[in-house]
Amino acid sequence: MSTVLERFQAARWPHPVGDDIFAVGKRVYARALRVSDLPHVSAWAADPLLDEMVGSELFTQFVEVYRRSPSFLDALAADRTQVNMVICARDNDRPLGLVRLFNIHRREGYAFLETIIADPRALRLGYGIEGSKLIAYWAIDVLKLRRLEAKVYPWNKLNVNTMKRRGWKLEGVLREAVFHDGEYRDLLVFGILAHEIAANKADDDWAPIYHTVPEVA
Repeated sequence: MSTVLERFQAARWPHPVGDDIFAVGKRVYARALRVSDLPHVSAWAADPLLDEMVGSELFTQFVEVYRRSPSFLDALAADRTQVNMVICARDNDRPLGLVRLFNIHRREGYAFLETIIADPRALRLGYGIEGSKLIAYWAIDVLKLRRLEAKVYPWNKLNVNTMKRRGWKLEGVLREAVFHDGEYRDLLVFGILAHEIAANKADDDWAPIYHTVPEVA
């Protein structure tokens, strides 16, 4: 049986295997947040388009609670109910955005998934889809979760259509749960089961490689 290092080398991984690398896909890899990422996170948190389309509570905490302080990373590391990763391009290590699992319930086997791709070109090229799929695979294969859930703004048509194409099911609507453009709007809740995620993986022309496993609840 090959070692982790041999598997990375077989996939032509160009760097030594770092302890903060969680998973590697065909064009992207996922690693832990670093202090050097904070300027990127600060810029992403100030991006009005990301706020319009994703509205991540992670950015709200970073800006309003931790005032963009490095202590934000300590707080994330101490919270065993979430895992936050930076999605990077394999060809140049450029940070493209974040993907996170939060409200992780290991015993019940579910978590929420949120993908934030800040690079418009990477979004157009499908890097966000691959990053989201990579972490979904990691969630069922490594954490052994049995289902994932995601909340989506209904006006984010691209995200809604992408979720449906990837086998996510619309499981509910949180009525008037979001204040947007001067009025309260609904919030869509999608879900996908482990066997449906596994079917997506079987259709890919690449296989994920896993490395670090953080302590989670």
